Amino acid sequence: MADPNVLNPHPPEFERFLYASVGEDRNGYIVTVLSTLARLGLDPWKETAELVMLGRDGARARLGTLLSGFRDVPALASDYGRIARDLSQLLPEGPTSGALQRAASTVADGRPGTSGAIWAVLAIIFVLFQTFMVGGSGSGE
Repeated sequence: MADPNVLNPHPPEFERFLYASVGEDRNGYIVTVLSTLARLGLDPWKETAELVMLGRDGARARLGTLLSGFRDVPALASDYGRIARDLSQLLPEGPTSGALQRAASTVADGRPGTSGAIWAVLAIIFVLFQTFMVGGSGSGE
């Protein structure tokens, strides 16, 4: 049976955390954790996986450090500690399940699932082969 996460290799357990609001920027737009991490030049899924591996207290401390340096959301200047605490509660409990542990370590290591990548490459080769076979069979007139 095919892996249901082939098209979305990111652990779904991270979504609640990554799509949580950090606050409003100066233009009144909601900024999410995903956006915050990306704006800080970090890979959001990799950073989330590393936060999960740290546990709640370590994640809260790391988030506090990251949020204290983020200037796009004015409210964070005085309230980053509380926001880091609240956000750390949204992280999965830790890599206790085998699936979450594999997903977190795969994301943290930066290696996508190899079987999905192999199938994707094979699909591309097949489509190209079919395109050349069908496109090359005409008489050219």
